[in-house]
Amino acid sequence: MSICSSLARKFPKLTIIGEEDLPSEEVDQELIEDSQWEEILKQPCPSQYSSIKEEDLVVWVDPLDGTKEYTEGLLDNVTVLIGIAYEGKAIAGVINQPYYNYEAGPDAVLGRTIWGVLGLGAFGFQLKEVPAGKHIITTTRSHSNKLVTDCVTAMNPDAVLRVGGAGNKKLTDIHGNVLQYHKDVKHMNSAGVLATLRNYDYYASRVPESIKNALVP
Repeated sequence: MSICSSLARKFPKLTIIGEEDLPSEEVDQELIEDSQWEEILKQPCPSQYSSIKEEDLVVWVDPLDGTKEYTEGLLDNVTVLIGIAYEGKAIAGVINQPYYNYEAGPDAVLGRTIWGVLGLGAFGFQLKEVPAGKHIITTTRSHSNKLVTDCVTAMNPDAVLRVGGAGNKKLTDIHGNVLQYHKDVKHMNSAGVLATLRNYDYYASRVPESIKNALVP
């Protein structure tokens, strides 16, 4: 409620889609965030977005991704997700990990925010390349089934990481498979996204046709 209400107050013409509807009553002022992150404002706005109007943007908000893991105390799986779309295409996003470093000791900085804008870059993390020749697959921890298992096996993985929360798996759009995110879209919650750091065609070609057919709505 805090995220959506803060955005709605600062950008009243914005279309905001969240898991919870905006409250009809006045929100407690203590829940409204009005500050700005100067590090972001220092970055140049990509020229293709310089003339975008507020009412042309759609913001998607998931205030608590990884709910099951949160209840089980797996706090590093918990994320806050914000996606920004223009003309139905994702152009920017934010992944906040509020409990990042929570097991690193009392002197560690708790939490981090990863953000990116198409045409500008991604910030807030250190990119680690996969070892050459290795296929490391990240998949669901809490929602596995035969389709998931068969698809993971088809990737011929050297290692499989099972983690919770879509944000924690760093879901992204893949070039050539751009999802539509306009305000009237209804995404089913039974399919999946194939996101790769490198070699997308290799992994896409290994998804069995039976699995693709099973995911068609």
